[in-house]
Amino acid sequence: MRKQWVVVGILTAAIFTAGDVLAQHKAPKQQPTTTEEAKAPTGAITLGTARIMRGVTADGKPLPAGTYQVRVTEQVSKPDVVGQTAELERWAEFLQRGEVRGREVVTIVPAAEARLVIKDTPPAAGGAAKVQVLRGNEYVRVWFNRGGNHYIINLPTGATETPTR
Repeated sequence: MRKQWVVVGILTAAIFTAGDVLAQHKAPKQQPTTTEEAKAPTGAITLGTARIMRGVTADGKPLPAGTYQVRVTEQVSKPDVVGQTAELERWAEFLQRGEVRGREVVTIVPAAEARLVIKDTPPAAGGAAKVQVLRGNEYVRVWFNRGGNHYIINLPTGATETPTR
């Protein structure tokens, strides 16, 4: 009879302990939503100078290593990307001595949404270019921060390595 009371006591303690554990469970954190105030910059924008240290491919064509002036055109990239605001995917041009040497799609992250998107890596400093070789050496990212808006261009590697001036 004594063993039965010990078992009943253990079961009762287990039930109360389980109730306390369940009561401590917290709901998952609310995920941020996109902001309605995010607006795409309009018109052509000169971003600045970027030094690309290795040959890459821009719009399927070789873009040799070198220093380039980078500007965003007014031309929206096509075809449309599902779920992407058209004005946030435009063409960027890489220029040397005023001549376009290559172009590639630039993703624009408006200042109002930057904190929702940029988490793992420090962003480019205001007014400066940040050029990074991404993991696996398959892409070079050219990243500008202008007026709080972030402009990100991903260029596949594999073009000629000969620098141009």
